[in-house]
Amino acid sequence: MQAEKMETDVFILGTGIAGMQAALDVADAGKNVVMVDKSPSIGGKMISLSKVFPTLDCASCITTPRMASVSHHKKITTFTYSEVRFIRKEAGRFRINFVKKPRYVIEEKCISCGKCEDICPVLIKDEFEQNLGAKKAISIPFTNAIPQYPVLDMEHCIACGACARVCPAECIDFSQKEREYELTASAVILSTGFEITPMNAKEEYGGGKFKNVISPLQMERLLAPHGPFSGVVRPSDGKIPDSIAFVQCAGSRDKSIGVPYCSRICCMYSIKQAQLLSGALPLADMTIYYMDIRAFGKGYEQFYQNAKAMGINFVKAKVGKIEELESGNLRLHIERQEGESLPEEVEHDMVVLSQGIRPTPEENFRNINGISRNEYGFIHLPSVPTFPNATGIDGIFAAGAAVGPKDIVDAVQDAGSAAIDALNYIKRTSR
Repeated sequence: MQAEKMETDVFILGTGIAGMQAALDVADAGKNVVMVDKSPSIGGKMISLSKVFPTLDCASCITTPRMASVSHHKKITTFTYSEVRFIRKEAGRFRINFVKKPRYVIEEKCISCGKCEDICPVLIKDEFEQNLGAKKAISIPFTNAIPQYPVLDMEHCIACGACARVCPAECIDFSQKEREYELTASAVILSTGFEITPMNAKEEYGGGKFKNVISPLQMERLLAPHGPFSGVVRPSDGKIPDSIAFVQCAGSRDKSIGVPYCSRICCMYSIKQAQLLSGALPLADMTIYYMDIRAFGKGYEQFYQNAKAMGINFVKAKVGKIEELESGNLRLHIERQEGESLPEEVEHDMVVLSQGIRPTPEENFRNINGISRNEYGFIHLPSVPTFPNATGIDGIFAAGAAVGPKDIVDAVQDAGSAAIDALNYIKRTSR
């Protein structure tokens, strides 16, 4: 397989909110951009959220226009469902090798009609819905995905040929192979985002084992108007919950799971979800068990105070263990940090574990020679005054949660800074 050659001014790895903002800033300055993402759609994690804090604006209403702007910008080229093999600096330029994985759909011919998805007889778990819903073995990743091309999961395909027979554009290609690209660029921006701490990081909480102990991203999908169940129900039995608990610091500030730092966003997204749940389930009780509430941003403290005024219960307590009852309810063993501090047992219908932010896996940067990480595994920035987003390699910059825990506002601001750094670097080296 011979690699297809390309050239650009700036290469961006990752198409979340930070990557998209950096791309638009660079492209609006007149430079060409190539973006690569491992997911089949641009948008990152933000596109799966219900609303954002502290304004409670619709997350899709913010993200989708940016996705459309990136998709239609004449100076931006995006490659989704692709993986970077290496980034090397040679003679002052960067050589990037990546492969585009097969969708088994000829994108140039596809008209995104959805007929292949409708007729496919195979149902599989839907990753976008955090495995709460199902999708077909061939399907468009989600409603407002960009690009609007389906992906065929060959692992679960039964080779019945129904999708190929019904396709009006004859674009189903079961023999499709991956395509290799070799790109040269003047500068690189890494906006690889973050991962969520595993649900089973603290086994005593039953994450990944008890059906009604869910992740915050699963709760986002339950709250979304286009979510898997069209409402908030318990995954185990479809019951509308009367009592929901949030366990803070379930994936942060804990050396035993390798995440000793504060993830910054957990308090705020839990307060946001509790407020939204109070609106969706006005008769249900919401309780947030916390060590400390860290509402550090503009309007965040008022957001927290509003939640208390709404009747959301804030209990300063440590949760030692969670048990599953025969009814599907959950018994929490807690110890309050105020008052007598005696052990208690409390019962809730559902529990949301406030998972934290951790860096993307080491293999994402293994083939970028010279990239260093800080003590927590995020990309290390040497603090160069003239290039605040510079990494250890001259010409490679990093933005967003790739360099540490950030909320959406900080990630967007950081992306703008990385874009300016890249533009200034190109200007300096092109003289």
